[in-house]
Amino acid sequence: MDRTLALAGLDDRPWPELDHAYGSAEDLPAVLRSLAGDDPETADGALGELYGSILHQGTVYAATAEAVPFLARLAAAGHRSADLLVLLGGIAESTDEHGVAPGACRAAVAGQLPVVLDLVGAGETQVRQAAVWATGHTAATAEAWPVLRGRWEEETDDAVRAELVTALVRLDPARGAPTALAALAPDGPARVRVTAVLACLAAGLPWDIRQHDAVLAALPADGQDSAFEERQPLQAVVGGLLRRDTAEDREAAFALLKAALRIPAPDVRAEAVWAADHACMVSRSAPARLLPVLLPLLDEPEPPHGVVALLDKVAEQAGADASALARLAAGQGDLADRALAALVTAAPALAAPLLAERLPERPRALAAASGARAHGTVVSAPFPYDAALLDAVRRRLADPEAKGNEPIHLALLLASWGRRAAPAVPELLDALPRIPLAGPTALTALCPDDGEHRTATTEHLRAAALHGPDEGRLSAARALHELTGETGPLLAAIRAELTGPGRRLREAARLVTALGDAAEELVPAIRAALADRPERRSIPRLDAEAELAAALWDITGDDATAVAVLEAVIRADGGPWTRWTALRAAKLAVRLGPAARPLRPALEELLATPLHAPAAVLALLAGLPEEELRGPLDRTVLAGQVLDAAESAVDADSAFEALSELGRAALTDEHLHRIERLARGDRRVVTGGIADQIIRADEKLATRARETLTGLTGPTGPTGPTGLTGLTGQADLAPVRG
Repeated sequence: MDRTLALAGLDDRPWPELDHAYGSAEDLPAVLRSLAGDDPETADGALGELYGSILHQGTVYAATAEAVPFLARLAAAGHRSADLLVLLGGIAESTDEHGVAPGACRAAVAGQLPVVLDLVGAGETQVRQAAVWATGHTAATAEAWPVLRGRWEEETDDAVRAELVTALVRLDPARGAPTALAALAPDGPARVRVTAVLACLAAGLPWDIRQHDAVLAALPADGQDSAFEERQPLQAVVGGLLRRDTAEDREAAFALLKAALRIPAPDVRAEAVWAADHACMVSRSAPARLLPVLLPLLDEPEPPHGVVALLDKVAEQAGADASALARLAAGQGDLADRALAALVTAAPALAAPLLAERLPERPRALAAASGARAHGTVVSAPFPYDAALLDAVRRRLADPEAKGNEPIHLALLLASWGRRAAPAVPELLDALPRIPLAGPTALTALCPDDGEHRTATTEHLRAAALHGPDEGRLSAARALHELTGETGPLLAAIRAELTGPGRRLREAARLVTALGDAAEELVPAIRAALADRPERRSIPRLDAEAELAAALWDITGDDATAVAVLEAVIRADGGPWTRWTALRAAKLAVRLGPAARPLRPALEELLATPLHAPAAVLALLAGLPEEELRGPLDRTVLAGQVLDAAESAVDADSAFEALSELGRAALTDEHLHRIERLARGDRRVVTGGIADQIIRADEKLATRARETLTGLTGPTGPTGPTGLTGLTGQADLAPVRG
C-alpha cells in the first residue's frame, strides 16, 4: 500500500464536527498529509501535533477514533511504521475518554488488527516490537493471541520477546501465565526475565524465589522493561507487590528492597532508593521497615541520589536516628540543605543551631521550618523557638539580598513563634513593602499589647492599609482591625475591591463578616457587585460571587439572592476547573442552614461526583428537615457516597465531617469496615498531589479516619467480623503519627 492510498477518503470524514484536545478537528487532514509527506522535519512536527491533539496527555477524543484507520494504513505502507504503531498502542491503552463512547478508540485500533498483525513479523526489530505492544492493548484476544503466541515460538530478539510476554499476559492472564513462568528460567536474558516478573504480577501469580532472584540478578534493571512503558522495573515490581495488600506480598517487597539496597554498586543503590521511595508512597508500614537500611546510607562518602529526599518525606519516623542527617546537614551545598530540611522535621532541636549558622544558604530548610511547604498537610508542631535562630532571622530579614520567597518564609517562621519573636518587629516593619501579604499577618502574631512596638506597628499598618500598594491593602487593613478594632481602613479596602477591578474580590468578600455590624454599610456595594456579572466569568470571579452571596446572607439574611447566586455557581459550565468552584459553593451553602433548602436539586446532582459529595451532603443535612432524608437521600445511602469520596482522597476533611454528622445509626458494618481500612489499612489512600507532601497528607487522612471512627464507635472501634485484624496484616503496621 502506498501513502496515497493510505489517505484515501481523508476528506470524506466529518472532521469539523469532531473534537480533539483543542476543539474542532478540522485541522487533522492537513496534519495527516504533513505526516505522510517526504520531509522528515515536517513529519516529525505533525506526529508531535497528533500526540498533542488526539492523544493529549493520554486522553482520547471522537477525532481520535476517526484518525486511527489512516494511521494504521500509513504504518502498513512502511511510513514511520514504528512511530505510528506506538501512537496506535497509546490510543488503545487509554481509558481517559472525552466526548467519545467508552472503548470506541480501542475498538478502532482493534478494527485495524489485520494491518497491525501483519507487522508483528516485520523485518525491522523496532517495528515488530511496536506492533506487539500495540496489539497487546487492543483487548482483541481471539484474533491476536494465536499470532502473538506463534511469534513467541519464532522470535529471537530479546526486546521483542520481552514485549511478547507482556502482551500475552495482558490479552489473557490465565493463558499467558505459563509463558511468563517459563521466561523466568535462570539462563534466560535479563530483559526477558524482568519483564516476565512483571507479567507474573499482572497475571496474579504468587511471588516466589525465582522472581526475587530474577530481579536481583538483573539490577540495575532500568531500561530492561518495555521500551514503551515509562517505569523503572524494580519500582514497578515493588509497587505491584505492595498494591496486592497482603502480609506475604509486603514481606516479599521489603525483602527485595533490602537486598537491593545492600548491593554496593552506585547505580543499583540509586535505583533501589527510588523504588524505596515509591514503596513509602504506597505502603504506610514501608518507612518503619526500610529506615534501618536507608539511614546507614547517609554515612557513605557519597550517599545515593534520592536518599535524602526520601528521608525528608518520612522524617517524622526518622527522628530517633537523626544523627546521620545532622552530620550531612552540617556540610555545604544543596545536599546539606536537603538534609537540614529533613532534620527540621525529624529532630528540630538538632536543626535549629544548624539553620541559624547558615540561614542564607539553607532556603529549603527555611521553607520547611516556616511551614511554607506544608500546604495544609503537616500535623506536627510548629518549629520550636530558638533565640540564636531569631537573631539570624532578624539579620537576614534586614538584608536587602533576601529576595523572592525568602522574606515570606522568614515572616512565616516569626509568626509561628508569636510574641516570643516580638524583638523582630522593627525588621518586619522595614520589610513590609517586600512582603505586603505575609508581613501584616506576622506583625499581628508578634505585636505586643503595648509599648513602642505596638505604636509603630499600628502606624505602619494604617499607612499600608490607606496608602500602600494595592496588593497589600486588604492584608494590612485586616491586621490593623485585628490589633485595634479599627473598621475604617478595612471598610475602605473592601469597598475599593467591590467597586474597582476586583483582583482580590474573593479575599475582600471573605473579610466582610469580620466587620460585624459595621459591614451593613457595604450592602449596597455588595449588591452592585453581584448585579454586575460579566457574561463570561473566570474561576476567581465565580468564587468571589459565591463568597459575596454568603457574606450578604450573613449580614441581611437575604436567602433569595444567596441561593440564586450559589446555584448559578454550582451549575456553572466553564470546563473542568469549575468543578472546584462548585465544591466551594456547596461548602458555603452549609452556612445558610435551612435557607439552603431550595438548592436541593443542584446539591443532589453533586452527590454523583466524589469530589463534591461530602460538601453536598453537609449542605443537605443542614438545609433539609429529617422527613426529607428518605430514598436517594437516606442517611445510609449518603454515607456510602461520602465514603466513596474519602476513599478517593478528595476533600477527605469534609468527608469525615459528613460521616460524623450522619451519625452511627446511618452506618452499616460495611461502612465501619471501610472507615477502619482508611484508618488502619496499610495501603495509602492519598496517592497524588505535591510529591513531598503525599505521605504527610495520607497520615493526616489516617488520623482523621481514626478520630472519626472513635467518635462513632468508641476507642476500640468496630469489633467482631467487621474488624480488620488478619485481613491487612495489621501486625506489620507501624503506628501512623498524627
